[in-house]
Amino acid sequence: MSVNETNYNYVSYLWDEQEAAKMAGDEVALLIYRSNLLGADLRLTNYGGGNTSCKLIQVDPLTKNGIEVMWVKGSGGDLGTLKKSGLAALYVDRLRSLQNIYRGVEFEDEMVGLFNHCIYDLDSKAPSIDTPLHGFLPFKHIDHLHPDAAIAIAAAKDGKKITEELFGGTIGWVDWKKPGFELGLQLKQCLDENPGIRGIMLGSHGLFTWGDTAYESYVNTLAVIEKCSSYLHDRYGRKGPVFGGQKMNSLPAEKRSSQAAAIASVLRGLCSSKQSMVGHFTDDTRVLEFINSNDLSRLAPMGTSCPDHFLRTKISPLVLNLDSEADLSDAQAIKEKLVPAFEDYRKMYGDYYQKCKHPNSPAIRDANPVVILFPGIGMFTFAKDKQTARVAAEFYINAINVMKGAEAISEYTSLPHQEAFNIEYWLLEEAKLQRMPKPKPLTGKIALVTGSAGGIGKAIAKKFAAEGAVIVLNDVNIERLNVAEAEFVSQFGRDTVTTALLDVTSKEQINQAFEKATLAFGGVDIVVNNAGLSISKSIADHTEKDWDLLYDVLVKGQFLVTQVATSIFKKQATGGDIINIVSKNALVSGPNNAGYGSAKAAQLHLSRLNAAELGSDGIRVNVVNPDAVISDSNIWAGGWAEGRAKAYGISVEELPAYYARRTLLNQIILPEDIANACFAFVGGLLSKSTGNVLNVDGGVAIAFVR
Repeated sequence: MSVNETNYNYVSYLWDEQEAAKMAGDEVALLIYRSNLLGADLRLTNYGGGNTSCKLIQVDPLTKNGIEVMWVKGSGGDLGTLKKSGLAALYVDRLRSLQNIYRGVEFEDEMVGLFNHCIYDLDSKAPSIDTPLHGFLPFKHIDHLHPDAAIAIAAAKDGKKITEELFGGTIGWVDWKKPGFELGLQLKQCLDENPGIRGIMLGSHGLFTWGDTAYESYVNTLAVIEKCSSYLHDRYGRKGPVFGGQKMNSLPAEKRSSQAAAIASVLRGLCSSKQSMVGHFTDDTRVLEFINSNDLSRLAPMGTSCPDHFLRTKISPLVLNLDSEADLSDAQAIKEKLVPAFEDYRKMYGDYYQKCKHPNSPAIRDANPVVILFPGIGMFTFAKDKQTARVAAEFYINAINVMKGAEAISEYTSLPHQEAFNIEYWLLEEAKLQRMPKPKPLTGKIALVTGSAGGIGKAIAKKFAAEGAVIVLNDVNIERLNVAEAEFVSQFGRDTVTTALLDVTSKEQINQAFEKATLAFGGVDIVVNNAGLSISKSIADHTEKDWDLLYDVLVKGQFLVTQVATSIFKKQATGGDIINIVSKNALVSGPNNAGYGSAKAAQLHLSRLNAAELGSDGIRVNVVNPDAVISDSNIWAGGWAEGRAKAYGISVEELPAYYARRTLLNQIILPEDIANACFAFVGGLLSKSTGNVLNVDGGVAIAFVR
């Protein structure tokens, strides 16, 4: 079979013959290559969804005879990033022989444990529930995907009839069935009854396609999805306006962003009643078309059809009944309007659970919505971390595409609530959740550390990211900020960080930075006032300009950042942490230090005052007092090192050793030491402490607070 990428209008042909030729004869490598290409196009399958396989003859290590082995994507993972370590390899004959002991659909879950007895490669990933779906089909290469265009047909009221007419009988049909052993047998039965078909449509679920080679399977998959896409595209508008036409118009893009930022932290607080959530916002044109439509009120409560969509987005979204142009600045007034909507949603979810639960069902999970639709503005999603929230948004856009297509050709149908519940509270799914690693201490937390592109600030941000937080990196220097961002993305991933140019003396930039935090993540939980500078001069040499600069950055900057941070904390109503990086100089008198030392003293007392005022809102304010942190610090630029060396009568090169010798522990202090102190305050063990000062100076007796 030959094909050219110009044949496609709705999918991307990515096969590189030269690249594939390097893998000739290695079917597993070609499987991975094909999988990565398919996973790279979200029109073909969603993140983490679908699976692929290949079958080949390999040497049985026990008999040394040739034996058929199936390599298939294992449990979890994503096709776009699949590696060999993400595959399971099983003896085909052993897998198929499980039919002999299968006790029927009521007992199909017990078969999953038996997959391990069919393992060929001992380094295999755990086999997924979809393993028999591939194993009971005879084809050498198989793709199981969740393309929006195919699911739109599969979720249409008369999808079976449309499939038959569209493909002239070359694509089979299997009615909705929960993934598992029984569905694998049904696929085999469909093939037996329809020999010669090129694929099978799974009702409400997805698509199976295949080929004799990796390439043939790839182009067969593309061709089927292309035909589905073309069919839908040709029918948009024939029945009337998409989604029944537009009921309202979106606000301009800039206004959408400002309104989303204004309400995000309120929504996040309401969604975090059980655990701290991280948010994602999108005003993608596909979202706006749906949420502004006349059919929103009919389609949104129906929920999704594909199990992958449903697991990520919950039974249905919460639609906000708010005027998109309303003044959202009064958080308390907005919250009073939203609380009843959230209570109604939680009650709906609780009723759904009670109605559908089985005697052995897991306990009810968080009843808060995952997807929140704000007509005229966009879509918010909230989950345990940023990646999960972002992926939930992608899945709901997939669901919107499916609804749009199904409505264009017929009538959209969703999973019945009982079937949806059986997927959501599936004991096998629960077991998978229980096997997941324990969340890190700062999972679900959002941290903004001022001056975090280098030195102490970057060390604090890295520590928080390593412990599970998402980070709002910022700095006054854009080049320094860009370098830090690339470092964070490389080390922690794209979903862990957003950036903002921030001069803490500018209230406008402070507001912009926090708005960026709320748009990117939904709000903020931890704010570290770290940005600073130092000037070491005698009273005679100190200028008024020096004095104003020190107080503007250190004192006024801390005040302004804290002021905006606390307004967001109060919107969320989930408490918060403020840590102020001060200095031992706030407590110790020394020469050539009038401006810097007095500003640090002001920072320290301002921290005490804030702690006293904000405690009733669950907002903790604490102080870390470093000393002589020289590594990668801006503090030592601009003549400070020279000034301190002169004050002590030593050379600049002697400063690190000098500072270490004067401490009780004779230790050099590093940025990581300050980061560890900050984590001590926010990591959970000191959640009932506020107004404290933690010295990290190696032990300077004259800087003891008490």
